[in-house]
Amino acid sequence: MFRKLLIANRGEIALRIARTARRLGILPVAVFSEADRDALHVRTAEEAHFIGPAPARESYLRGDVILDVARRCGAEAIHPGYGFLSENAEFAEACLDAGIAFIGPTPHAIRAMGSKAESKRLMVAAGVPTVPGYHGEAQDDAHLAAEAGRIGFPVLIKASAGGGGKGMRPVHDPARFLEELHGARREALAAFGDDRVLIEKYLTRPRHVEVQVMGDSHGRIVHLHTRDCSIQRRHQKVLEEAPAPALSPALRARLHESAVNAARAVGYVNAGTVEFVVEGEEAFFLEMNTRLQVEHPVTEMVTGLDLVEWQLRVAAGEALPEHWPPAPRGHAVEVRLYAEEPEQGFRPATGRLRKFHLAPQGGDLRLDAGVAAGDAVSAFYDPMLAKLIAWGEDREAALRHLAQGLAGLEIEGVGNNLLFLRRLLAHEALHAAALDTGFLARHGEALLAPPQPAPAEAVLAAALGDAADEEEGAGPWQALRHWRLQGPAETVELWDDGLRPRRVTLRRHADGVVEAQVEGDAPRRLALRRSAGTLALEEGGVRRAVAVIPEQGGCTIRLGAESWRLWRRDAHAPAAGEAASENRLSAPIPGRVVQLLVQVGDQVEPGQLLAVLEAMKTEIKLTAPRAGVVAHVGAYPGETVEEGTEIVTLADT
Repeated sequence: MFRKLLIANRGEIALRIARTARRLGILPVAVFSEADRDALHVRTAEEAHFIGPAPARESYLRGDVILDVARRCGAEAIHPGYGFLSENAEFAEACLDAGIAFIGPTPHAIRAMGSKAESKRLMVAAGVPTVPGYHGEAQDDAHLAAEAGRIGFPVLIKASAGGGGKGMRPVHDPARFLEELHGARREALAAFGDDRVLIEKYLTRPRHVEVQVMGDSHGRIVHLHTRDCSIQRRHQKVLEEAPAPALSPALRARLHESAVNAARAVGYVNAGTVEFVVEGEEAFFLEMNTRLQVEHPVTEMVTGLDLVEWQLRVAAGEALPEHWPPAPRGHAVEVRLYAEEPEQGFRPATGRLRKFHLAPQGGDLRLDAGVAAGDAVSAFYDPMLAKLIAWGEDREAALRHLAQGLAGLEIEGVGNNLLFLRRLLAHEALHAAALDTGFLARHGEALLAPPQPAPAEAVLAAALGDAADEEEGAGPWQALRHWRLQGPAETVELWDDGLRPRRVTLRRHADGVVEAQVEGDAPRRLALRRSAGTLALEEGGVRRAVAVIPEQGGCTIRLGAESWRLWRRDAHAPAAGEAASENRLSAPIPGRVVQLLVQVGDQVEPGQLLAVLEAMKTEIKLTAPRAGVVAHVGAYPGETVEEGTEIVTLADT
């Protein structure tokens, strides 16, 4: 076994690999960019090496720099994790040439499966079913448009060299084909350095089902059962589970067989995943990811295996056990926690985490986190913060445990998808296993709906926070003490997310009881108890706990899976200047301008695409909010801009 392992990655996967390495007596070595000097994977490392500036192409994608670090620190092996260099055949080859083990498959397998077109040809030869499509070398616009017409719309444009949803665009309208083709090429070039694409028939209600495979250097290849990853946004997975539910025994057996045949076609060694689209009883090969997957923990929880451990053992020359595959036990479900704004089209978010805490849970829950309270979330890398994984004796138990875990998780300071995930775990379609890749599009209205107006309990909790803490002087509303008084009563005016004023009249009594009335409701008599951020409102012998989370100028109130922000606001202040925002299109987060489609003097129509930014591995489109003429352009293609930078300014025609 190796004595020293360099982990060529960051965040939660770097921490997860390091944990297994330490357990096996291997010294893990971390690497970090300028943006990650104080990152959790660096702070907890026994040894860490600086590899360059914040942009990934100047640090985590610099294979030559990482190899040089490995030589200097005496690492015998490099684990690439996922993303970055994990599916880079040239890097894998350079490791082998340097006498350093690459924890992954051979360069030949990476090349063969890294090209979607080549992998499809290999699968056809191996007898593995594939989706009808075009995988040829001709890449000019006219030829690709003709092939799309031959296949029949809707079609799916996919980056030939990539994965993870990058460079992937469904096209339903032939008139939009070229626009989406050019966008897919830009994403593919930025993510993989290769803008070639392939085109496939777009299935209308497909499931995304994958099979974990593992091969050793002695010629043995086995499957480790299925996973379902159908619930996705922007073609990136949100929820994964193992084994995949609602598959017939015959279909499950065919998936296992096809996956092993696919891996055998390239003499696969180490961990990999064969992905399929499944519709009814039909299954078609989608692609093979020649690396560890983000969702590997659900397979670990149902098999009892440590897949990173077996990656290392296989790379060190060990053979897989003869009794594999172990039968799956129970069910596991994973959700990905992102720094993003789901209600804004899952736009990535940046900032500093004021709080990141999971309430104590049982052994059926696992948190793989790459951040801790106080950490900054930058715009340079993927916005995933952590993964929460739950196990249960059956699927319903696993879903229940995961929902309980999400209820006990607190994230503050950065926009995130926690509320969205809580709603998802409560959705009846998920519990019914009514799964396909259009799940979020179909149920998005309910999952992404803004909260209803804050109920009286939430408003009262916000107004009463300081009353509960009067002696401690630690309440979130201490600043309200100067607000106007009406005799012995105090009136507090709060505003909620819908900019609705919520007035509360409070009258405090010496016995600790508060008379409170939300405008429009009946008066209430309440006793208050506060503990660790929770305010208990006791009324008529019934006590209800409400989470009160202080924020600048206000607080967030959480009741069950729902939450509301309330803040104090000058009642005489004018409404936010919507007119000004209609004229200025600014960068919503720091990023790079990859396309600018207008210039000063151009006339634009509502909804017209004006510019495209790239941030946190995501393209963000800026479209015209109204008709007008371009009065000013504040950036140029290729420029890196800060949040709030004015990109385009409109004037009246």
